[in-house]
Amino acid sequence: MSKPPFTTLGLDHVVLRVRDLAKSLAFYTGVLGGVVERQSDALGLHQVRLGRSLVDLVPVDGPLGKLGGPPAGAQARNLDHFCVRIEPFAGAELRAHLAAHGVETLGEPAPRYGADGTGPSLYVKDPDGNTVELKGPPDTAS
Repeated sequence: MSKPPFTTLGLDHVVLRVRDLAKSLAFYTGVLGGVVERQSDALGLHQVRLGRSLVDLVPVDGPLGKLGGPPAGAQARNLDHFCVRIEPFAGAELRAHLAAHGVETLGEPAPRYGADGTGPSLYVKDPDGNTVELKGPPDTAS
């Protein structure tokens, strides 16, 4: 296999679908010492900073949460996707690398917010069907 045209820097964020937002916020802020950094009530998204990374909490009954189906259980998923921070994010080279490995992209690259700020990202599926976001460096213009 060919070497990827980027360096993996670590996980940028994890998105968790939660049944009880208040309990989840209490755990990630009170127990683990995180801080709510951003929230979007319109999306039903609460981003908690834990060190260099974010844990996004998405209530299962909110706009984003409903997209994942019923709450986690034997036949339902709890993890929406996870994000791997990469550098550089060279769109054409990245897409060529993925295609060479038979990995289809889900849509086009777009600017999205993550632990380092807003920057380009692209979604793919792993062999088990898990969604993986590949996130580039923050756009210094934003």
